[in-house]
Amino acid sequence: MAKHKVAKTNAMRELDQAHIRYTVREVEGEEEDISRGLGVRLAKQTGADMDSQFKTLVCVAPNHDHVVCCIPVAEELDLKKAAAVTNEKSLELESWKKLEAVTGYVRGGCTPVGMRKKFPTLIDETAQLFDIIGISGGRRGLGLRLNPMELANFLGAKFVDIVQEG
Repeated sequence: MAKHKVAKTNAMRELDQAHIRYTVREVEGEEEDISRGLGVRLAKQTGADMDSQFKTLVCVAPNHDHVVCCIPVAEELDLKKAAAVTNEKSLELESWKKLEAVTGYVRGGCTPVGMRKKFPTLIDETAQLFDIIGISGGRRGLGLRLNPMELANFLGAKFVDIVQEG
């Protein structure tokens, strides 16, 4: 049986250029499903530990600066914590209608790697508990598994507590 070749995304190309190792996980049939909880379903379908699978959320400050936040797929972002860490007065989630224009990625396929512009990036501190974490690969249904320390170093990201409590 022939091995299916996955088309490279911007994220994959950037990781390749930086010599960062990753593996690809692709889930068929999810391309058009952008309802809430996609990351949770993808983690379950691929057998990934839910706590090691991260979603990427793009936030915007009142001055229109953007901040990228990566948190476990089953968690909710604490906007006040994220704002405090970035010394912003407040943050809100960027509209999904503006997401592609800002990042180059569509809702459900957003990843912190390979965005149109490099933004300050926060990764929830729990990522440090794992040797390998999952992030989106740059399109719906495509995931990448890689070392969180290498990811943070590449992005210039900070590991911080940014999820809502219980």
